[in-house]
Amino acid sequence: MEFRTIIPIKPLDKSIDYNSSILSLGSCFADNMAKRLSRVKFHITASPTGILFNPESIADAIERFASVAAGNVAMLPKQSDLSKGGDRWFSYDFHSSFSHSDADMALENMVQGVRAGAKALDCADTVIITFGSAFVYRLNSNNKVVANCHKQPQKLFTKQLLTADEIANRYIALLNGPLAGKSVIFTVSPIRHIGDGAELNSLSKATLRVAIGMITSKVNRAYYFPSYEIMYDELRDYRFYNHDMIHPSDIAIEYIWQCFAKAAFTDKTRQTIADIEHIIKAAEHRPTDPQSAAHRQFCASMVKQIEIMESKCNTIDLHKEKEYFNTYL
Repeated sequence: MEFRTIIPIKPLDKSIDYNSSILSLGSCFADNMAKRLSRVKFHITASPTGILFNPESIADAIERFASVAAGNVAMLPKQSDLSKGGDRWFSYDFHSSFSHSDADMALENMVQGVRAGAKALDCADTVIITFGSAFVYRLNSNNKVVANCHKQPQKLFTKQLLTADEIANRYIALLNGPLAGKSVIFTVSPIRHIGDGAELNSLSKATLRVAIGMITSKVNRAYYFPSYEIMYDELRDYRFYNHDMIHPSDIAIEYIWQCFAKAAFTDKTRQTIADIEHIIKAAEHRPTDPQSAAHRQFCASMVKQIEIMESKCNTIDLHKEKEYFNTYL
């Protein structure tokens, strides 16, 4: 007897393995999943221009990356793209983490972010896109959608709800353009945007889900992973939230990660992940007697395990862990 709703998850037609190159874009939930992929040594680039919440800004970033990758340096950030708020220079196309008190430093960080995104998009065979909100804010001065309002006065912006058709049409074009030939996994962030109010948050999430349904029905390389449904059906309890009662707890994120692993990885890849996690946890452990013969023997065995893993797959980078164990030999 089941006492909760279990969300059936269809395996991806094209699984992710350690030969995959992944680009992850979108909300802070995308970063949570990317951190887990990065921890177990997948080749992944996450949010190179910072967290992006709405589909329009994510699409703009993809088009910019593709243009720069094709050699169009005119699409790199310029000094004229910067604005100043208080003592910080920022760009409406970037997350606030790129802001800086020095304009040259802010611009340099943004240029590096776009170049990293261009390289990652060019190399990626898998792109993970997480939509956070269907609401966008447009600058009244030029009608441009901003990626981040940077706490500027509300009177500078007009809030708008994108339609499912607008989102779907934009991404179908991307899938036939800059994302052509790539496997694209869409998710809806389970993090609620309570600032919009509960009713508008529901409207926003429903719009995103309808849009993704339209995309995946028309493009066979586009997939949906139900992180939103897992959070709100399987984990239907506030004990799975952080203290703010909005963001998923570490346990919830770990559970969703495990569900993603079942959908995205083969049995062989999951076993490799388990082996890598064992090595990482061993390197994180701090021994009570690091100079003992027993610890040296343990470190030697871990180095041997790493070398065996390296011989099987040269894309897995465990050099930091190997260096750590070698310090005791």
